[in-house]
Amino acid sequence: LTLSLDLPEHPIPSVTGDEEKLMQLLSILLSNALSYTPKGGSITIRLKTQGRAHLLSVEDTGIGITKEDQPHIFDRFYRTEKSRSTKGHFGLGLSIAYEIVTAHGGKIEVEDNTPNGSIFTVTL
Repeated sequence: LTLSLDLPEHPIPSVTGDEEKLMQLLSILLSNALSYTPKGGSITIRLKTQGRAHLLSVEDTGIGITKEDQPHIFDRFYRTEKSRSTKGHFGLGLSIAYEIVTAHGGKIEVEDNTPNGSIFTVTL
């Protein structure tokens, strides 16, 4: 497994928020990427600014999330068909991540990373 960190050359201004909850958010996204990315795969964490917004993305080469599953992925207890064989997950992590992001006035999105994998992007 290859883990990469892509940071801007210049420091990003700090984000105001609940530090513990924001750390939990990062932990959820990274844990999911680690759980669903096979050996030999890769995970990239990116930070960047876009105007006044801060963007955090976690990109993996894991099992991916179909277009049909994407509208439901942040629902409590929702698990995709491909993820049901993975032990230790109950379909709560991404719903908690969604709640943390919205409580901070942000948004979280998922997109397919063709040919496989996913990209989760948090905008604060």
